[in-house]
Amino acid sequence: KLIHNQGKWFLHIGITKEVSDFDTKNDPQIVGIDRGLRFLATVFDSEGKTSFFDGQKILHKRKKFIEIRRCLQSKGTKSAKKRLKQLAQRENRWMTDVNHRLSKTLVTAYGLHTLYVLEDLTHVTFNTDDLPKSLRNSHRSWSFFQLETFLTYKAQAIQSTVVKVSPA
Repeated sequence: KLIHNQGKWFLHIGITKEVSDFDTKNDPQIVGIDRGLRFLATVFDSEGKTSFFDGQKILHKRKKFIEIRRCLQSKGTKSAKKRLKQLAQRENRWMTDVNHRLSKTLVTAYGLHTLYVLEDLTHVTFNTDDLPKSLRNSHRSWSFFQLETFLTYKAQAIQSTVVKVSPA
């Protein structure tokens, strides 16, 4: 695709790479990953090691985005609406980058032939009725699926796989 955006031209080229399937006979390393808000990921591997990826700085930065958005929305001017659009794109790019870096860190840390086990959060709803207003937005807008997608395609590229299990 050839895309023109804000005075710049971008060429997007999709590629397909063939890799061999995951082989369970090689005694893969098993890594359990719990995704969350305070800790982006809590990782427990088959060697008994636990790693925590802190999410406090990310929550703080997302709160700043919310505050700026709230101020601009209350103004309602044409320039405020333009600024809101730019801000939304910046926040999306930043969150995508965070998820890419986290998935890349996990894949490079555990290497080839790793079985990543994630909770299946497809039908899980986060009840925000009991939460204070300050925490409701962070519970609704976290991109768990994007992190799962990035981890899946990066793991497949190095002959690893991602398996989803019931959260219970």
